[in-house]
Amino acid sequence: MRECISIHIGQAGIQVGNACWELYCLEHGIQPDGQMPGDKTVGGGDDAFNTFFSETGAGKHVPRAVFVDLEPTVIDEVRTGTYRQLFHPEQLISGKEDAANNFARGHYTIGKEIVDLCLDRIRKLADNCTGLQGFLVFNAVGGGTGSGLGSLLLERLSVDYGKKSKLGFTVYPSPQVSTSVVEPYNSVLSTHSLLEHTDVAVLLDNEAIYDICRRSLDIERPTYTNLNRLVSQVIGLSPCRLEYILLLRIIMFGTWHKTVLQHVSECFHLRFR
Repeated sequence: MRECISIHIGQAGIQVGNACWELYCLEHGIQPDGQMPGDKTVGGGDDAFNTFFSETGAGKHVPRAVFVDLEPTVIDEVRTGTYRQLFHPEQLISGKEDAANNFARGHYTIGKEIVDLCLDRIRKLADNCTGLQGFLVFNAVGGGTGSGLGSLLLERLSVDYGKKSKLGFTVYPSPQVSTSVVEPYNSVLSTHSLLEHTDVAVLLDNEAIYDICRRSLDIERPTYTNLNRLVSQVIGLSPCRLEYILLLRIIMFGTWHKTVLQHVSECFHLRFR
């Protein structure tokens, strides 16, 4: 079996993750409580869900995922939301104090206090895999948690799981859609770790996603729910799912990587033009 572990960091990573797991459940016919209909007609009757879900002895399907934030507000929405029974409580990790849009707090102080707990939960998920292929990392680099703790986790993952592929879905800040004046600084500081410790990075731009919602989907006032569900469709349908990660990793070390990545970029552009 070829399993993949998803890591959702910070507010953006968690909210995008919520939309993604909702989509994965719909794809495989898994109900919000983790149960699958007995005939498996919705999911197609195969075991493809094992890539992203583990099955307990009671027949419940649990995501191979960890959600982490330095403050509890966003994760509490997961704990009380529609899919609250889907996740194991140990997979939802929250601190008591946020990073205050500060990369240094997320990387060197508050984030450093919680990173060992995150790695322990990731290790438990990895031990439950028979053929772990790699990690999907979801975060935004404009805030303090996504940039600081995100880069710290990537560095530690490279030490503990150096041979495993790491695919990042990263939301970058936009000038017209900004919540903090320090977003560019956090992004620059975090990008160093992305370049060093990520095999493939898919960059997401909130401003561009807003434009897609307005121009292509006729949504006059897009909400973050609209944005997150659109992103989840891209992640779910793009050629960046698990079966392509190893291929892309091989290409990255070849002489053709620039051409291939340019082609992928053009495909995305044509799809949402």
